[in-house]
Amino acid sequence: MNKPSTLRNSLMLAPLIGATDAWVTALGLWLMFFVVINAYDVIMAALRPRLIPPTRLLASILLAATLTSCAELAAQVLSLQSHQHAGIYAGLIAVQCVVLEHNGFFQESRLDRLRLCGLFGALMVGLGLLRELIGDGGLHLATMVPGGFILLGLLIAAWQAWHRPTPSH
Repeated sequence: MNKPSTLRNSLMLAPLIGATDAWVTALGLWLMFFVVINAYDVIMAALRPRLIPPTRLLASILLAATLTSCAELAAQVLSLQSHQHAGIYAGLIAVQCVVLEHNGFFQESRLDRLRLCGLFGALMVGLGLLRELIGDGGLHLATMVPGGFILLGLLIAAWQAWHRPTPSH
């Protein structure tokens, strides 16, 4: 993977759109993502040299599924209502761990990994806060999944328009 912060081959779009209808849900899912990704990184770093390549995928899947299940149980104990709202998206964290492992993301520098987690968290919480504010303002489409796609599309278009180089005459 050449640039890990580009989110290439990433599955982060589904939880970004689906679990950001409220900032609390987005924050909870991001915290779960952060804990699982970092625990996976630490444990897999210890296991990776001891595994032969054919068994690395199986170990990666088992570890990611175990850590995600433990994080889901902890979220269920801490806040059942929040967990029920983001429950299906939490399972994608395990798949994301396996995809990032396959792309060599965990062999990159720790700073790049923390940057990815921070950017993803800021985007999730920011989008959740924005969707909640727009939804409370009377536009209830913003709190539904299609509204999340529309809002994310508008934010991406605004970002590209802002960073477009001006033509020189």
